[in-house]
This record gives sequence, structure tokens and C-alpha cells, in this order.
Amino acid sequence: MSRKDKPLPLLEHVTITDVAAEGKALARVDDMVVFVPFVVPGDVVDLQVRRKKHSYAEAEAVKFHQLSPLRSQPFCRHFGLCGGCKWQCLKYEEQLKAKQKQVYDNLTRIGKIELPPMEADNALQGRVEGFHPILGSERTRAYRNKLEFTFSNKRWLTYEEISQNVVYENMNAVGFHIPDCFDKVLSVDECFLMDDVNNRIRNGIRDYAYDKGLSFFDLRQQTGLLRNMMIRTAEHSDGTTETMLLLQLCTNEMTGETDAKGRPLYREIPSGEGTPLGKQIEELMKFVTNTFPEITSLLYVVNNKANDTIGDLEVHVVKGEPFIMEEMEGLRFKVGPKSFYQTNSQQAYNLYKVARTFAGLTGNELVYDLYTGTGTIANFIARSCRKVIGIEYVPEAIEDAKVNASLNGLDNTLFFAGDMKDILTEEFIRTHGRLDVIITDPPRAGMHADVVNVILQAEPERIVYVSCNPASQARDLQMLCEKYRVVGVQPVDMFPHTQHVENVVLLHRKVDVDVV
Repeated sequence: MSRKDKPLPLLEHVTITDVAAEGKALARVDDMVVFVPFVVPGDVVDLQVRRKKHSYAEAEAVKFHQLSPLRSQPFCRHFGLCGGCKWQCLKYEEQLKAKQKQVYDNLTRIGKIELPPMEADNALQGRVEGFHPILGSERTRAYRNKLEFTFSNKRWLTYEEISQNVVYENMNAVGFHIPDCFDKVLSVDECFLMDDVNNRIRNGIRDYAYDKGLSFFDLRQQTGLLRNMMIRTAEHSDGTTETMLLLQLCTNEMTGETDAKGRPLYREIPSGEGTPLGKQIEELMKFVTNTFPEITSLLYVVNNKANDTIGDLEVHVVKGEPFIMEEMEGLRFKVGPKSFYQTNSQQAYNLYKVARTFAGLTGNELVYDLYTGTGTIANFIARSCRKVIGIEYVPEAIEDAKVNASLNGLDNTLFFAGDMKDILTEEFIRTHGRLDVIITDPPRAGMHADVVNVILQAEPERIVYVSCNPASQARDLQMLCEKYRVVGVQPVDMFPHTQHVENVVLLHRKVDVDVV
């Protein structure tokens, strides 16, 4: 038997020892690391190896001999298939410990950062200096203000369904993509990431589509009317809630012909007023309007592209305004279907308070907010400093930032669109003034090395680094520590039951650095 055909081993009575990346846990067997999903430290299990490499293996727990005291009973019927909340089986307090350790390990192992001493209180309770305990989410369910669901005519069949060996006539689904199997969608009946409004709307539209025979999207053929739905909510201080629903529709059909490379050709089905497809869309919108009065903003786009992005598509308004309003400390933020806004509103508020606290604002500072996005942080801190300058690569986001500044009567903010390393130059700094504080909140990949170098040349007194990826943050901090030292660290849990963690780091310029 060749090595390639050799059966993969069954590992018996293995104790899971730690959590790992991607929401998995790990065990060590004969000096080999084994990564296992849906188990927790302390579980004793039999593992069927599914993939084996030289120094590690990936396995599946096929039998539990002993359940860990750290284990929690998953509350979602889709746990194990959906892939969205992989840590439901781990008690929340243990999730927080794992995320705190993740931040510590990344900063010390990747960044080789000398960290401040551990503190007993978080940064909002006491002093900013120190490595602070993670800020947990008050809500561990229904914490998201945005969810997207995919329509598909390729429903994922459960193991139970497959074992019945029958042909299922209805293969339509609306839900989430199966991990590592993007063309298959898990039919979701109940999701706990948002309040029950998401279940009522999703299931109601699904059942209506079944009843009326509306076509679900075929990812491979790029046809099918119902493609995607996005639900956004905004809770207000007076107890009211706004709800936005955006439906993505596809009006493609295949012509039966191909181009020179053999790819299918499409034509757009007429969907104007009075056409058969137009009537289907009109009736669908009437159903949604009449059935779900809680929807304050009903929108749709026609997307006949090969991807689900809507940035370049026209948004059609059926009901209400093309936005909802988020609130934070009396500030109001317009959030449209294309806007970026943190998906955990309560924890976003805590995150921004930490950033403001770390910035040490007295009212006299000039602050640069890098990767400002729609200007949420810039507008949030504007009343606490002399002036804020926000820089962002995406022009549309900058327009949102300007609108929100105007909406809140803020006249001490300036926003610029363009590449960070091209805008943040010595000439720019001379024009707008020597900065006191930089707040940077880059994407997961972190900051470009050129941007780090510009920050080092600018030499602000303080840097506040907000990150959704402690690994790339650690790499950038290592470069910044040429002239700066890490003074404060505050992890924030934005996404309970996942492995993701946000982290805010405060850096002070070293006293022996000569300011240019």
C-alpha cells in the first residue's frame, strides 16, 4: 500500500489541551499537534485524523469519553454546521480568557513587545497604563446590528438527510454559506446573532418565495431572482428600533450561447413596470411591507454581477429612507446599505471610549485619525479635542464621514480621501499643523510599512492603535517601538462565541527621541 493510500489513524483517549486558531482546539499526540473543531480544553475524546502533514494533523472528534468542565451546551440548533459561532461549546468566561491570551501571545511572540504589568481593572475603570483585562460583551446573544443571508438553490444536506437516501425536490435555502464549500448554503431557521426580527423576516420571505415559486440564486449559473438579503437594526435611547432590509435581486438568464472561451452568455430579463418579472418584484415588496411593519427602510438592488458587492449598484427605495440612524453619546450617525459600521453597537461604544481615554485628550490636541472609514471615531472624539483630521482610502466612506460631521454640527473635523502614504506627508503636516495624537484603525492586514515610517517621521506624542487582528498589530508595533513604548493594552470582545478579538494599544513617544 502506498503512503498516499495508507488509512489515516484513529487516536484514542486524547485529552484536548488548548484553544487554537480559527476557532479550533488542539491536542498533542507523540510530538504532533492535532487541530480539532468543536471541542474544548479538558475534553477526552477519540479523534479520527482527516488530514495529516509532517508536523501537524487535522482531526474530528468521533467519541467523547469525558466532557470538560469548561464545556457549555450550544444554544443553536445549527452549531457545528453554520461555522459562525464556533465557540458556543466553550463557556463565555473561558472564551474571554482565551482571547486575552491570544492578544498577549501575539504581542510577545510575534512583536517581541515589552508589555506593561497586568492590571486588575479595565482601562475605563482606572488608570490607562497596564495590560488590562478584556472588556467582555454585555450581550452574548443578539449582539449584532447587521446580518446577511444568501439565497441558494443548492441547499446543504445534513448527514441525517443524506443517510435517508431519498431525492429532495426542494433544494432551495436561505442562510449562511457552508465553510470551505461556498456554493452550498445551510438553511437557517433560527439565528441568535440578532434579535428575533431576523428570524421573522428571513423565514417569512423564504416561505413566501416557496409559495409563489420565486427562483433562488444559482451561484454557478449566476441566475435566480432572490440572491441575498441584508438586515440592519439600530436601537435608540428612547426604546425605539429602526430596521433596514436590503434585498439583492438577479435578473439574469442564460442565452444558451457561449463566448469564445466557452463561458455562458447572459441577457437581462425585463423587470420594468407591467412585465411578468416586474410584477413578481412588486408583489414581493408589497408582501414585505404589509407583513413586517417594523421594517422602516425597505430597499433593493439589482445585481447581475459575479459577486455580491453593491458599492457600484443603484439602491431602489421602496419604503422609508435609504438609511437608519445609530446613536452614541448624543451623536447621530447615518448608516446606509453600503456604509461600514461596527456590527456590535454596544461594544463599539466601549471600543471608542477606550480609544478616547487612551488618547488622553484635554481639548487642545490636533488628532489624526488614520483609516477613518466613515469617520465614526473622528466624530466621536471631536468634542474632546481641538481638531481631528481623518484620512481614508475609500472616497465614498469619506463622504459619509463629512455627512455625519455636518449632521452633528461638528466644525472641527477635516476628512481626506486617498492613499495614506501619499497624503500623510511632511508637507501635509506643515499645512495642517504638528499633530499631537494619532489614532489608527487599519484593516486586518495592518498598516503598510510606508505608513508606519510616515508615523515614525511625524513623531506624535501618543499613538492609539485599534486593531481587529492582534497578529498584524504585533508586527506593526514592533516597528513603532523604534521610537515608542507600549504603555496600555485593552482587549475588547466584539464577537462572542467566535475566536475574533479587537485590541487597543497606547504608545508613548520615548523620552530620548529628538522631535524634528
